[in-house]
Amino acid sequence: MPAPEADVFARLSALAAIDGAEARPTRTITEVFTGRPLGTVPVGTAEDVADAFVRARAAQAHWAARPASERAAVFERYRALIVAEREYLMDVIQAETGKARWAAQEEVMGLMLAARYFSRVAPGLLEPHKVAGAFPVLNKAQVRTQPKGVVGVVAPWNYPLVLSIGDSIPALLAGNAVVVKPDSQTPFSSLAGAELLYRAGLPRDLLAVVTGPGTVVGTAIVDSCDYLMFTGSSTTGQTLAQQCGKRLIGFSAELGGKNPMIVTRGANLDKVAKAAVRACFSNAGQLCISIERIYVERSIAEEFTAEFVAATEAAKLGVAYDFSTDMGSLISESQLETVSKHVADATSKGAKVLTGGKARPDLGPLFFEPTVLSEVTDEMECGRNETFGPLVSIYPVDSVDEAVRLANDTEYGLNASVWAASTSEGEKIAQRLRAGTVCVDEGYAPAWGSTGAPMGGMGISGVGRRHGADGLLKFTEPQTIVVTRFMNLDPPPMLSQDKWQRFLMTIARNLRFLPGR
Repeated sequence: MPAPEADVFARLSALAAIDGAEARPTRTITEVFTGRPLGTVPVGTAEDVADAFVRARAAQAHWAARPASERAAVFERYRALIVAEREYLMDVIQAETGKARWAAQEEVMGLMLAARYFSRVAPGLLEPHKVAGAFPVLNKAQVRTQPKGVVGVVAPWNYPLVLSIGDSIPALLAGNAVVVKPDSQTPFSSLAGAELLYRAGLPRDLLAVVTGPGTVVGTAIVDSCDYLMFTGSSTTGQTLAQQCGKRLIGFSAELGGKNPMIVTRGANLDKVAKAAVRACFSNAGQLCISIERIYVERSIAEEFTAEFVAATEAAKLGVAYDFSTDMGSLISESQLETVSKHVADATSKGAKVLTGGKARPDLGPLFFEPTVLSEVTDEMECGRNETFGPLVSIYPVDSVDEAVRLANDTEYGLNASVWAASTSEGEKIAQRLRAGTVCVDEGYAPAWGSTGAPMGGMGISGVGRRHGADGLLKFTEPQTIVVTRFMNLDPPPMLSQDKWQRFLMTIARNLRFLPGR
């Protein structure tokens, strides 16, 4: 099965929110597996972003006025379209990212789950609710939500569909408009997701996808949006946080990770080894929540290492628009260079390559073998820094306590994986880890797929959360409305100010005895 035809990409390119795109400079997007051109997209400017925001603000006012249930109906239809068009979406994702098809399917499933969850919970979460007023009977207090306005989404290349349109879903359901800047390497996935949303009935101006360089389009979005959602590196996240702080707008970000796995005595090592291949090498390791460090109790380290190396070597690399391969390609020369440098640096300083360690130009220009290292130290580039590629290190430890200490000895805190003799033991270990999500008896997918639970990072791995109630309400401003009934806080005619204030204090002192206080 080949990549989609050129006319598909030409159709998607026309959806970019850029007027007069046919007369603009363009960027050629290539098929990662082969390097052949797929199509071109127009290179947007700051003026294009400004135009998109003007249209978005006009559309947002009408959208926010519609009942939340009507907005949710659009995304129920959207989910049905995703299911119907899933093969097409996976083709587009694979063509411009180079990932294996099962990893592309994870992304499509993530979008389906987001549409399903948020369309179901949004009307309830956005419903006004009563809270206790300052004084019983006298005050009626209600909390409502208002949308932020126009949300900016700056999306990455590694999961270009679900981390652009998937993050737009709760923002739109909350009553906002959205302007998306897809990564310049992977615009077609975002445009394909937007195309289905338009077909589902979303007004076109509510979701604008502006293609172009981050230094121009991304900067203009940050300068104009009312809230920013970003996924990418911790370094870029720090810069964007400063820019948002200067403007006093909200900011949410999922950033980098140096994610640990802990394996203890009594774990089913055959099961762990096979699952670890997925956990470490999904999307060729180009996944913020993938595993890069494995801590194994010393008594089982040799056996686990043998099992894991064998499972890694059994993984099939290759080009296929079907489910016949286990790992695909890296996305770019820069990613290939980073992985190669990390391996070369580690081996030059004493690390041992247990399997992999080489580029595979015989398979495609950007393939690199899944690589397992031992004897890695902190002085090596891959010791404490995120590789973001198919590279993992194994560390034997003397105890669970040592494993937990080393797992937590990092600036990052995004995801972790725990495998123990029993589920209860695994849960106890998980509770000791400083990570936004921890999977017991799996690598990362169940945490990602649990859309009712918040997902995000601690430390330099992120700010805020996607998924769960927090993943929608962060795109709103809470508003408290308090109605004072019968009389205000001026003293009644029969009481002096002194007696009135004493009376108010008596009421305040006894509020703790009332329900909800």
